[in-house]
Amino acid sequence: MPAITADTLTLPRIPVPDPATGTQRPMRSVTTAPVGLEGDGFPVRRAFAGVSHSDLDPFIHMDQIGEIEWAPGEPSGTPWHPHRGFETVTYIIDGTFEHTDSHGGGGTISNGDTQWMTAGSGILHIEKPPEHLVVSGGLFHGVQLWVNLPRASKFAPPRYQDIRADQARLLSSADGGALLRIIAGDIAGHTGPGTTYTPITVVHATVSPGARLTVPWQTDYNCLVYALAGNGTIGTAAQPIDKGQLTVFGAGNALTLAAQRSQPAAEPNLEVLLLGGRPIREPMVHAGPFVMNTAAEIVQAREDFRAGRFGVIPTEHSRSRIGTTTARFE
Repeated sequence: MPAITADTLTLPRIPVPDPATGTQRPMRSVTTAPVGLEGDGFPVRRAFAGVSHSDLDPFIHMDQIGEIEWAPGEPSGTPWHPHRGFETVTYIIDGTFEHTDSHGGGGTISNGDTQWMTAGSGILHIEKPPEHLVVSGGLFHGVQLWVNLPRASKFAPPRYQDIRADQARLLSSADGGALLRIIAGDIAGHTGPGTTYTPITVVHATVSPGARLTVPWQTDYNCLVYALAGNGTIGTAAQPIDKGQLTVFGAGNALTLAAQRSQPAAEPNLEVLLLGGRPIREPMVHAGPFVMNTAAEIVQAREDFRAGRFGVIPTEHSRSRIGTTTARFE
């Protein structure tokens, strides 16, 4: 799991919040992500399954894609498909993925890179492994996160951000035992490169065996921790957490987690995503690739898609098939 690495002893360290002036966020729930298939058949863990929208807001959906070792000819992606009303954040930990959309955005992302697509008023896009990876096979592991847009930004112009691994803001825990990669948002005054409509924080942390990570957290944000690999404990009560599990925290201004001293041979560290955002607290209707405020807006999104108002597939992809969903209808 390379993403991007660094010598934590040379990085800025996050100060441990003063317990006299702060409150540790308590663990409220731990859920285990079910495994399913996405797109043309790649395996995913549905990280938010069984968690209420009120706990997730402003996040909507998250898939952990892989980790899988593809045989030659096996790598697959998605067909062309539409989105409206939210943003997709695709973070690649291992492997390579290509993105192309109907508004000119696109590129190739690999270890530690992020593609941030604002669907806004409507967009068509495709995500797939490059041809050479289809031929050779290889390791693939990533995450796709869906972030809601507030009503005022639902019809914002589509936008694409290409965030390279070396642009992430790198920090160390106070004891030097954890590496934090800030993709978006702020930790202790250090800001990541992602530009967001909805105030959020997205961080990938690697915690060494036996190390402890305490992070200050904005009081008006929710707080989620998802374990990508390894095992550890959550909160001051040391609730066990394992790969594929999501923790929802209660109120407070700091969170704590730790890695167990003994880790699986194939996963030497505890790898987690730290997610938080200011809840939008607006009505939300989620129907496959469309996330709007009302059912009538969903109907309009489908009509606009069928009428070709989401943009035009580039000429070189004109023979590609087009689908309507990348997640089950809820």
